[in-house]
Amino acid sequence: MSRHSIDIQEVEDRFLRIQRELCKDLEAFEADTTFVEDGWKRTEGGGGRSRVLSGGQVFEKAGVNFSNILGNSMPATATARNPQLAGRRYRAMGVSVVIHPLNPFVPTSHMNIRFFVAEDDNKPPIWWFGGGFDLTPYYGFDEDAVHWHQTARAACDVVGEKSYARYKKWCDDYFYIRHRDEHRGIGGLFFDDLNTGGFDHCLEFTTAVGEHFSKAYCPIVARRKDNTYTEAQRAFQLYRRGRYVEFNLVYDRGTLFGLQSGGRVESILMSLPPLVRFEYGYSPTAGSAEETLYQRFLKPRNWLENSS
Repeated sequence: MSRHSIDIQEVEDRFLRIQRELCKDLEAFEADTTFVEDGWKRTEGGGGRSRVLSGGQVFEKAGVNFSNILGNSMPATATARNPQLAGRRYRAMGVSVVIHPLNPFVPTSHMNIRFFVAEDDNKPPIWWFGGGFDLTPYYGFDEDAVHWHQTARAACDVVGEKSYARYKKWCDDYFYIRHRDEHRGIGGLFFDDLNTGGFDHCLEFTTAVGEHFSKAYCPIVARRKDNTYTEAQRAFQLYRRGRYVEFNLVYDRGTLFGLQSGGRVESILMSLPPLVRFEYGYSPTAGSAEETLYQRFLKPRNWLENSS
């Protein structure tokens, strides 16, 4: 593929629009709390704008970050997966979203879309898109899980990308905490290294994923944000947040890439929850809603089996 057929400016414009619109959608749930924007630049090249909402009535912490970083050499996490990247300069652009609600009945959620290109003056560029979204409930509801996966499938259908089943399985496999033998949540979509079908097709699909996140998440927030909850349910939420921390610091590919490439630590670690608790030897009570989470919602399942 020739260099001019990769429209980097179009990627940036779309990613910034998705960041802007998602912040508006989330702020609509808050009476008087808004996102604080923090622009930053990177010494080696590029920068970004981090937007974080803290202490809201609905969202205890929500981060919607945009980054567009440049580098002259690839970190080890990238060259280990693709030796062809060694010695190339690169650009990594993305929108990264993590939302930690206050109410335990509202799930935590994550979305990421990203574009990567590695260039050499004497060789064609190597580029791809990646992204997806996943849902981490503390108290599961079948209605929410079906809606979430229906919207994920709709994102794939926008550009005729009949790959929901593949990206759903990829998400289940990726967001798996191996040392716990436990999945992080009910999954969603995950894709990486996407360059088949050409640049325009891949950009349209990645845009569709970014735009469908709000359609998937906001109706669940609206449905659960006013549920009453007990101190014990709040404590369980904080305990389960620990799994989120474990995954992001041990396995998450984006976190590792950001830290190894000299990224901005505050923005990389905005994914971590504001409060979390760790408890030794916890086991849910038999027959409880907490046990149902483990048995029904933290195991891969075809949530669309009986839906149209």
